[in-house]
Amino acid sequence: MRRADAPPAGWYPDPQGGSRLRWWDGTDWATDYRAPPTPSELHRRAAIVEPGQPAERVAPGARLSRVEMEEVVSQVRQVARSEVDRAADIFTQRARTATRQIQPLVTEYTNRIVKRLRVAAIVVVVLAIAWFVLQAVAEVTFLEWLGERIDNLTN
Repeated sequence: MRRADAPPAGWYPDPQGGSRLRWWDGTDWATDYRAPPTPSELHRRAAIVEPGQPAERVAPGARLSRVEMEEVVSQVRQVARSEVDRAADIFTQRARTATRQIQPLVTEYTNRIVKRLRVAAIVVVVLAIAWFVLQAVAEVTFLEWLGERIDNLTN
């Protein structure tokens, strides 16, 4: 785009999105931002601004009256509150998503641990039963052997 075709300096919607306005200096975007003017602000500015200069093209350094400043501050507060609410909603959604992702992991690992504990308990019970059976067999066998020896001694 040629410089002659560029729009004149003034407040324009921010090209990066959002509801605020950004200052176009005639050749490039400045770092000055502001909330869009309210209808009452436009009406008051139209009464104060020199003829031939549109109300929405007042330079960034222009002085505002106390009422205008309070109005701008209230608009900034509204925008800030809405941004905080939006950020809180995003955080809540992400926290819920993370909770949903963590819960299956906890359940999965808990199920694995419970299965392994069950297998370990079954193995312990089987080994205990086998030990008692072997002890009983060994005791009976030993007593039979001892009885035979005693009988052989007395004969």
